[in-house]
Amino acid sequence: MANKSKTKCLSCGEIFTVDVRNRGRQKYCSKPACRAAAKALRQRRWREQPQNQDYFRGPVHVQRVRVWRTAHPGYWRAHRRRKPVALQDALEPKTLSKSGDCLLGQSVQQAPALQDVLGPQDPVLIGLIAQLTDSTLQDSIAVTVRRLLELGHDILSGATHDARKTTPTP
Repeated sequence: MANKSKTKCLSCGEIFTVDVRNRGRQKYCSKPACRAAAKALRQRRWREQPQNQDYFRGPVHVQRVRVWRTAHPGYWRAHRRRKPVALQDALEPKTLSKSGDCLLGQSVQQAPALQDVLGPQDPVLIGLIAQLTDSTLQDSIAVTVRRLLELGHDILSGATHDARKTTPTP
């Protein structure tokens, strides 16, 4: 391509393709070691400029840092000690009873609606089941949900299950 140019990295010496947006300015490749070398060079050049030589020293800059720290209390420790926030509440385990929780043996007319089985918070699960069964009909999704529900209850309760019951119907 005419827009791409290649140049030699000043750090590792390898030939690399220059980003089109930085053509003429990019002198280092994208390897982490080369990027670190480029940053060290930029910082050294910045510190060597006369106006920046005392940037981190002297009473004026000490006062500048103090003002910034009072305006941003706890900045340096806020992100390290913060506990991770859960994206969702923890699920409470349900007690399983073999007689009342099984929905597979019920007919479609007697079984609760698909919305009642899964609830409004599970559209991803319904979409996944629809994708796996290749059907968007609620009746066929409901049958598959009931089979998966029974399988899940069997697994959690330690009961053995028949592999033929777990295959979803199209």
